[in-house]
Amino acid sequence: QVQLVESGGGLVQAGGSLRLSCVASGSIFSFNAMGWYRQSPGKEREMVASITRGGSTDYADSVKGRFTISRDGGKSTVYLQMLSLKPEDTAVYYCKANLRLRYDYWGQGTQVTVSS
Repeated sequence: QVQLVESGGGLVQAGGSLRLSCVASGSIFSFNAMGWYRQSPGKEREMVASITRGGSTDYADSVKGRFTISRDGGKSTVYLQMLSLKPEDTAVYYCKANLRLRYDYWGQGTQVTVSS
């Protein structure tokens, strides 16, 4: 059973930064891709950033230039470095892993709140 555990969320002022971590129960290279998603009240969950097994990355337009996804295979961890945070970045952030292009696994989420 795949387990993903996120951490690093919190309350930060606008313009501040946070780094989220997602620790997987197995090797992160066993997944086709991993990513960060977010969901705020009344809105659908949206992709924020993703990274494939090969290292290709993708970002939502709203976070390009501010957020960076990275990974550490030795620690089975994927990170999301968030800079220049805005109030509209407030959401619950979820880590997702895709296995064999068929199975999606989600973490429990971590709250990020950006005050103005």
